[in-house]
Amino acid sequence: MDRVAKENWIDGLSQTLRDAEVVVVAHYSGLDVAEMTELRRSARDVGARFTVTKNRLTRRALAGTRYDALGEFFTGPTAIAFSTDVTSAPKAVAAYARKNDKLIIIGGAMGETLLSADGVKALAAMPSLDELRGRLVGALKAPATKLAAVLQAPGGQLARLLAAYSAKN
Repeated sequence: MDRVAKENWIDGLSQTLRDAEVVVVAHYSGLDVAEMTELRRSARDVGARFTVTKNRLTRRALAGTRYDALGEFFTGPTAIAFSTDVTSAPKAVAAYARKNDKLIIIGGAMGETLLSADGVKALAAMPSLDELRGRLVGALKAPATKLAAVLQAPGGQLARLLAAYSAKN
């Protein structure tokens, strides 16, 4: 990679990190190409990205972003996952790490908050924004449904009583 390509890569990663709400750092030692492809695909399916990085260039890309403190994690075979949704990247990486012990979560950051490996796993256990919206709509809809059922019950009982009476005569 020549100097111009490196500068473009650093600028691109820096912009991507500015847009990301969460970044997860992991070591991938021992993963083969098929496993990496599967991990990238599973991350992409939930709206996250997973990419192998060059440590020195990534530390330069982190400089000036809110993820500058992550620089200490970049030693050895390192990759990052990031997403604009707070739970997408942690969920994808944690799910894959449970299946494959070659992927080790080192830590991450949510905004300016530095996360340990356990913090990333806790974030992965949280429901996504869409799940929370669904729960809220369900909670708001349930009382209205129950109220409608209660209001219809007396009318239904009266109708059944009249139908039974008419069938009897």
